[in-house]
Amino acid sequence: MIERIQVITRGQERLEEITSRVNDILRRLKVEAGVCHLYVPHTTAGIIVNENADPDVERDILERLEALVPRSGRYHHAEGNAHAHIKASLVGHSLTIPIEGGKLALGRWQGVFLAEFDGPRERTVIVTAIPTAKVPTEEIIPEEFRRRL
Repeated sequence: MIERIQVITRGQERLEEITSRVNDILRRLKVEAGVCHLYVPHTTAGIIVNENADPDVERDILERLEALVPRSGRYHHAEGNAHAHIKASLVGHSLTIPIEGGKLALGRWQGVFLAEFDGPRERTVIVTAIPTAKVPTEEIIPEEFRRRL
């Protein structure tokens, strides 16, 4: 089951929380248990899991990434956004998160964020929900192996 989330980012470099939007999709698809794969098909944006309770965490992450890969650095890429490509490569373009009880199995203070490094823009997050099969053990494990258990 594949769905897409459209995110209009609100700044040049920003973390946009999308946790509730992903959980809404899982609820609508009625996926109670399984795996959720999230993919950002952009070269200057990524996706992360991090704290969603304190907005200073977002600021700290973005400031440290800027210190590592400054916008004003010397780069060969002619478009002027090489820093955004590098930052997106550092944070990554995909996540895999378990689904439990019809929602992402995140920790108490965790959220899922689209990481924008070249905005504002409209971005896409591809959400793939893979439900856990509700198959009895007898159908998964051949009888010859079940006898050994």
